[in-house]
Amino acid sequence: MSVACIEFKPGLEGIPATKSSVSYVDGQKGILEYRGINIKELAKKSSFIETSYLLIWGHLPSKEELQSFEDEIRNHRRIKYRIRDMMKCFPETGHPMDALQTSAAALGLFYSRRALDNPEYIRAAVVRLLANIPTMVAAFELMRKGNDPVKPRDDLDYAANFLYMLNEKEPDPLAAKVFDVCLTLHAEHTINASTFSAMVTASTLTDPYGVIASAVGTLAGPLHGGANEDVIDMLSEIGSVENVRPYLEKYFGAKGKIVGFGHRVYKVKDPRAIILQELAVELFEKFGYDKYYEIALEMEKVVEERLGHKGVYPNVDFYSGLVYRKLGIPSDLFTPVFAIARVAGWLAHWKEQLVANRIFRPTQIYSGGHDVSYTPLEKR
Repeated sequence: MSVACIEFKPGLEGIPATKSSVSYVDGQKGILEYRGINIKELAKKSSFIETSYLLIWGHLPSKEELQSFEDEIRNHRRIKYRIRDMMKCFPETGHPMDALQTSAAALGLFYSRRALDNPEYIRAAVVRLLANIPTMVAAFELMRKGNDPVKPRDDLDYAANFLYMLNEKEPDPLAAKVFDVCLTLHAEHTINASTFSAMVTASTLTDPYGVIASAVGTLAGPLHGGANEDVIDMLSEIGSVENVRPYLEKYFGAKGKIVGFGHRVYKVKDPRAIILQELAVELFEKFGYDKYYEIALEMEKVVEERLGHKGVYPNVDFYSGLVYRKLGIPSDLFTPVFAIARVAGWLAHWKEQLVANRIFRPTQIYSGGHDVSYTPLEKR
């Protein structure tokens, strides 16, 4: 088939880029599965570390395998002092996602051997990235305020340790549990933009630290991971339930995109949004109400009335910001927290791709001219 006969799909929408057994989405029925297990079941029964093991290694771990995996991650939470010193030189006004991308890439300076045919190297890279990314996110948050980073605590589990490093205070068990579920919900979601970015980078057989840095840079955009931060800004701008309809009318009239609503795949309410909404209510019951929640509920009601027939419903970003806000996480850390979770999915696809790798080399449909004459500089 000639290039001229190939149908152009902006954004490669709907074009298969790989075969994968990592996760599955049914956008019409609102189903998300990791390795065949429904996300609702994992959110209720599993933990983020166990889910990460499932995604990356392809099966649920035995008790001994899970304990060994958890121990390895606990033992690698600390970052090199040179990376820490480098982070101290970052501008305080820099966005945490930019700091994370730089720091993740810097890990490759210390640990990259590109021994991609060595199972021990692959496991060490998986452990180190899962262990170090949360430490780097928390460290930059404190350092940009002029404070020294808080050392990880080996006696705390993955979610609780991050909240501790962020606040230098051991979190309430409910807060730690809710955050762990949030990480599970954000761990993987088929071939989205950041995962595709990771796969393209991985296809060159570069090191996994470069792969993750590439994915972090892609996740930073407001059309991908940055939307939950924008949702909180939107709710703040609306200010009250009474302002919801007038605020939304300008979007309905201009047919604009409403932050936190709609999804390229889901045509029903995102199953992760349903769980996140439940988690938000749990937090409100114990730690106090959030006035933004009433605004969010009214927004969901109005958008469903006007756009539900078009399949526009809340996505994962709509309620996640409310959960993180109640956990005391600053809004510009929402996307880095997303990255902490999604590292598991990125690594799962990286590891899967190594089995039968082929470098990505898409084609194009040329739209320029031909036989154009060169104009000398003095005649331009």
